[in-house]
Amino acid sequence: MAEAELAVNTQLEAIVPDIQDPIVTVSNLSLYYGETQALFDIDMQIPEHRVTALIGPSGCGKSTLLRCMNRLNDLIDSVRIEGVVEIDNDDIYGPGYDVISLRRQVGMVFQKSNPFPKSIYENLVYGLRIAGENRRAVLDEVVERSLQAAALWDEVKDRLDDSALGLSGGQQQRLCIARAIAVEPSVILMDEPCSALDPIATGRIEETIEDLKKQYTIVIVTHNMQQASRISDYTAFFYLGRLIEMAETSEMFTNPQLKQTEDYVTGRFG
Repeated sequence: MAEAELAVNTQLEAIVPDIQDPIVTVSNLSLYYGETQALFDIDMQIPEHRVTALIGPSGCGKSTLLRCMNRLNDLIDSVRIEGVVEIDNDDIYGPGYDVISLRRQVGMVFQKSNPFPKSIYENLVYGLRIAGENRRAVLDEVVERSLQAAALWDEVKDRLDDSALGLSGGQQQRLCIARAIAVEPSVILMDEPCSALDPIATGRIEETIEDLKKQYTIVIVTHNMQQASRISDYTAFFYLGRLIEMAETSEMFTNPQLKQTEDYVTGRFG
């Protein structure tokens, strides 16, 4: 019954907070795969130096929206996007916007860790080398800073020349986080970064995220309600391609405004 009620109530306007000075603003965003609409009129704001979790059942549009924030959906031929996504007040879909610059400003960590088949060191400096930076002292500093930030330095500092593929799954995911922050982005997008990890590795990633938000804005897609409640400052609930409700996480999990949200966060459906 709850799911049927939700399908009807998606026609209602989403309940969202007013964020002061957001770093990301999404306005009237719709996305189509060919003739099929996947996102419907999304309006939301992402606060700076906070963790915002996107939750909802599989196929509800969470990852699609995440990929709108660094234009990864551009790589799909059939995609058409309407609306505005602003980062630091710049419309990233505006004419002439530099997508390469966007990808430096907005880092991405995927569900499955994807280290390059290179050394740990070369994984971390890859983005800098592409940008033309080859001074060893600069690269060395970036490698140490990034690994320290990702809580991986002490584990790999004596084997930086070893293949990144020799790391454990949890270490590989933290390496991918370190690689994302090596180019000093403003925003880090994470698409279910812990879904393939054991509880201990997941705990290390969550601790890393908690530390990183002091310097970066993090948007994370997760299916894990407990994870969202532990690590995020704000939570946004999506269903059938629509934003249903967004609030501070403590409020979302203890006093949601809509019955649909309550039904999802309490496990009655999804």
